[in-house]
Amino acid sequence: MSNTFFRFKQFTIHQDRCAMKVSTDACIAGAWTKVPGNAKRILDIGAGTGLLALMLAQKSNEAIVDAVEEDEQAAKQAEENVLLSPWKERINIICADATVYGYKHKYSLIIANPPFFNNSLLGGSDERNRARHTLNLSYESLLGIISYNLAEEGIASVLLPFSEFMRWEKLVLENNWKITHKLLVHPSEDKAPNRVVSIIARTIDTPVVQEHLFIRDKNGRYTAAYNSLMYPYYLDQG
Repeated sequence: MSNTFFRFKQFTIHQDRCAMKVSTDACIAGAWTKVPGNAKRILDIGAGTGLLALMLAQKSNEAIVDAVEEDEQAAKQAEENVLLSPWKERINIICADATVYGYKHKYSLIIANPPFFNNSLLGGSDERNRARHTLNLSYESLLGIISYNLAEEGIASVLLPFSEFMRWEKLVLENNWKITHKLLVHPSEDKAPNRVVSIIARTIDTPVVQEHLFIRDKNGRYTAAYNSLMYPYYLDQG
């Protein structure tokens, strides 16, 4: 998915000025995460191209989406993508550091596809390093943003690599949050999961619901479950 644009059924993502492009992982997180039925406000932390903000706006009838992106070029491109979409009146792209921005609302849903890697080698692009590595947004900072800005009955959705999820889960539980759902994402039916989308909440105290999603079958074809999940968004799922 490295083209300069990626066309979905109801919107198009232009991404030539964004360090992190549209990814299958992010598409899965956006498609799988449920918007609470009474949601009035949604927060997207680290908007990038605006992908998750647009996916969530598509599946909600009236919720306002605030999408915070620190990188100026990415924020400008996200805003352009939003302006070309059917939901430009409901999505606000905010160019700011998510850790210090003065949030004005409580949110029914907070979603994040945060920097993935801790203590790993950096590449040559400062923008890509900030997007992929926990340079500016640590997991502790992310949980702090969620803690201060999530409505009492709200939920937060976070996408991470499987290995990094272990660190996130430990932090969440140590701070008395609950993990309510986990989606373990497998590249194929014969491979172990490499990504986890988790839903956390303050007040819900029920057993964790764990699901598995296999992107491809053993023959390399997209599985029926993956096609079904992505049907509202993807043009061609061959």
